[in-house]
Amino acid sequence: MKKIIYIVLALAFSAQVNAQDTATVKPASIALRLGMYDFKKTNKTDGLATTAVNYGFQYIQGWNKKLDFVANLELSSFKYPYYTSLKVPKALTAKDYVSLDFNLNYKFLTDEHPIVPYVTAGIGVGIDRLIYYSAYAPVGAGLQIKANYGSYIFIQATHNAETSYLTKKHNSYSISYSLPLKGKDRKPVLLPPAPIIVDGDNDGVVDGLDKCPNQVGTAKYNGCPIPDTDSDGVNDEQDKCPSQAGTVKYNGCPIPDTDKDGVNDEQDKCPTVSGLTRYGGCPIPDTDKDGVNDEEDRCPTEAGIAANKGCEDIQPLLNEIAKDFKFQTGKVSLNSKTLIKLDAVVAALNKYPNINLEIVGNTDNTGSKRINQPLSEKRAKVVSTYLVKKGIPAERLNNIGVADTNPVDTNKTSKGRASNRRTDMNAKY
Repeated sequence: MKKIIYIVLALAFSAQVNAQDTATVKPASIALRLGMYDFKKTNKTDGLATTAVNYGFQYIQGWNKKLDFVANLELSSFKYPYYTSLKVPKALTAKDYVSLDFNLNYKFLTDEHPIVPYVTAGIGVGIDRLIYYSAYAPVGAGLQIKANYGSYIFIQATHNAETSYLTKKHNSYSISYSLPLKGKDRKPVLLPPAPIIVDGDNDGVVDGLDKCPNQVGTAKYNGCPIPDTDSDGVNDEQDKCPSQAGTVKYNGCPIPDTDKDGVNDEQDKCPTVSGLTRYGGCPIPDTDKDGVNDEEDRCPTEAGIAANKGCEDIQPLLNEIAKDFKFQTGKVSLNSKTLIKLDAVVAALNKYPNINLEIVGNTDNTGSKRINQPLSEKRAKVVSTYLVKKGIPAERLNNIGVADTNPVDTNKTSKGRASNRRTDMNAKY
């Protein structure tokens, strides 16, 4: 080791005399590195010296013409020879070892010389088995040999001194070859002066090629502006509906009509429900919520039934009044107190002129059909006669008799037969 240092110092001294002032700073380079570790023998290695081949990479960057920064990353595999006193389990087989160190190389000559001796020093860390960390301080010397195209060959020897309690001092020998990360700059090629080009509208397209020389445009459209096919103020490259006039707000498309009712969403008060223009895009309203819309509902503020064009159902009224239309056996008359209840029916029929009335006379099963049929017809006639007298047109009334064919109670008891001797009224819409 001492001999190597002496030789390097001697070469440096002799070369320093011939140093030139035209030196440059080494550009950033990456180098491939091959080396060998040399550990002295210890008890843990059974008295044998430990040597191991390593390989890795270097990053080299010149700081000035005499000083380079170097980072080394090396990989190897061997039994690290810890001191006997350390409580580190002895490796039975070769284990992975990674080292990383950072160094400064002081060169005795500049990079323009073919062979440059240098000394190096730095700090580093080794990782054994990816578990045990050992710090060391590399100190040594080397030769830099100039190759082609900014590449160099480095031959180096270092002594790695102990700087942590797990570190075992050792020597390292290596050779590496570097490649610059950036090639040498080429000399610029001088071109003849460019001809004068006229571009009247300054759009980057010369007038000789510009189809719109007095209007700023783009090269893509031969010097003309981006077209607007539908003339809606949104150019075709931004227009999502280039053949249909629209608005800027909707990227060149017309205002949408989500419910397809012919009223655009900005004017549609019900944009998701199909409606009519006269109702602001909403459906025809149904004010009384009876299922008949106001345009068809004759009673738009009063809930009713569709059969009565949205007006109230008068059948419950008819049923309630008809409960009192009961007859004695063989009789067809009703007293005036009972008939007067028909005035409510008259009022309903006058209110709803679209409603006709079916009046149905009934008997019990007493007697023959020859007697009961005309009897049931007469019982219907009693009711219709009163309604006609009150002004209800006869053509709105239909009298029928069904004899005993439609009983509402049993004919086996006097009470049941009394219930069957009746007149019913049915609304016909």
